[in-house]
Parts: sequence; C-alpha cells; structure tokens
Amino acid sequence: MPAARVFFDGLFSSPRLDHPECVAVHPDGSVWCGGEAGQIFRVDPEGGSVEQVATTHGFVLGIAFDASATHLYICDIQHPGVFRLELASGEVSLFADGADGHRFVNPNYPVIDADGRIYVSDSRQIDAPGPSVFRYAPDGTGEVWDERPMAFANGLALAPDESALYVAESFLPGITRVEIRADGTAGDRTTVAELPGTVPDGIAFGPDGLLYVGLYEPSEVLRLTPDGRPETVVRDPTAHLLCHPTNLAFRGTTAFVANLGRWHISAFDL
Repeated sequence: MPAARVFFDGLFSSPRLDHPECVAVHPDGSVWCGGEAGQIFRVDPEGGSVEQVATTHGFVLGIAFDASATHLYICDIQHPGVFRLELASGEVSLFADGADGHRFVNPNYPVIDADGRIYVSDSRQIDAPGPSVFRYAPDGTGEVWDERPMAFANGLALAPDESALYVAESFLPGITRVEIRADGTAGDRTTVAELPGTVPDGIAFGPDGLLYVGLYEPSEVLRLTPDGRPETVVRDPTAHLLCHPTNLAFRGTTAFVANLGRWHISAFDL
C-alpha cells in the first residue's frame, strides 16, 4: 500500500492554505487549489512555496483547467456559479450561474472534455432534488445535461475515451456512470460501485486507467478494480496526513489530494 505524505503544509505559510477542497495540476507541474474565502492558490511544482493568484471573494469548491491551460474554471457556492480565471491577465469573471431556467444551488465540480465542453455537478440540497449535471460550451452557452436527481452529485470524471461521465454521489453512497451518447446527450445510468459506510467526494482516473475515489469519511482513497470492486490505496485512521480528503488529481504517477479538514495538500505515489 502506498504511503501518504504532506506535499505542501499550508498551516503556517503566507498565504495560508484555507482548507483546500480541490486540486488541479497545471502543465508546468504546479498544483493549484482553492480556499474557503474564495482564494485561488498556486503551489510550485516542488511544493516549496505558495502564492495567491486570484479570488472569487466567495467559497471555492471544484476547479479545473481547460485543455490549453489558459483558463481555470472555478465552482463557487457562496456566489452560486462557475467563474473563469484567465491566467494571462489574472481576471476572474462569472462564466455561468445556471441554464435552461435553472439556477445553480450548490455548484460543486467542473470537468472539461477534449472539445472544451464543461460539465458541472450541482449537489443541490438533499431534501430539494433537481438537475444534477449541467454542460457548457466554451462560449458559455449552457444546458441542463442530466436533469435526473442524484444523491448529492459531487466529484466528476470523464472516462478516458469520453464515452461516459462518472459521478460521485456522496449520499448514495457510491459511484454512478452516465453514458454519453453519440449525439452528446446523457444516456443510461449505472451504479458502478456502492460504498456503504463512506462519503465519496472526489474522483479521478489514474495513469493506470482505474478510477480513484477520495473519501471525505473515512479518511482514505480507494480505487475501483476493472470489475468495480473497491480497494483501499491509502488511508489514515488518525486523520493527520489525510484528513477528510476530497478531490484528487494526478501528475504522472503521483496523486495529489486536497484535505478539507486541514491546511495541507497530501500526495502519494502509485
């Protein structure tokens, strides 16, 4: 079993990492994350320093770079919407706050396909179900992509061949696969893994082609075998190196994990 380690400790850094909920890796190797006061942080590739690049003045959840890494898309729940950071200028602007007459309630995580289309989960409220996944073109034209309710739609991951969208349903709890039909519409849903006794949060495909799952509770990371069986990759029963891990992202064979319960970013090697 790989060992988790602290990649960057932001407890006493300046600026201080503010309970990062998501991570994204830039092509230059730097690791980016958000904060609960709207901050966007960049940690250098070796984990030696951090800088605040921008802010939404809200509460940042999921973040994702587009294919060219010229923009960072940011889910904010204080100002419910998706914001876009232009890296060259540092300008942050509202990209979308809903579609098809539906406003975001709890926009949680964005994922971007090879053509630049942005899928966004809306966790909503557990007692007020509604559309779970929105989709936008790069110009901001949007739609409700999957209107069927989910049990707190959280992290998203596109299948490596983009034939399906995988969704972490935190209160299912489990992982759902939504078919992406040839015409781009949402197709059949399949539960690929049930994870009783856990709270799955973030998901990402690793370099081995397997799906990795960050569990907010208990503090561990799972991966799904090809037949859908969950196996533990790293765990921390003391909630120290891993503390309520949420989203994760890969740089080669190294996984970076956000810890909503602490002030650092963890890492482990496959």
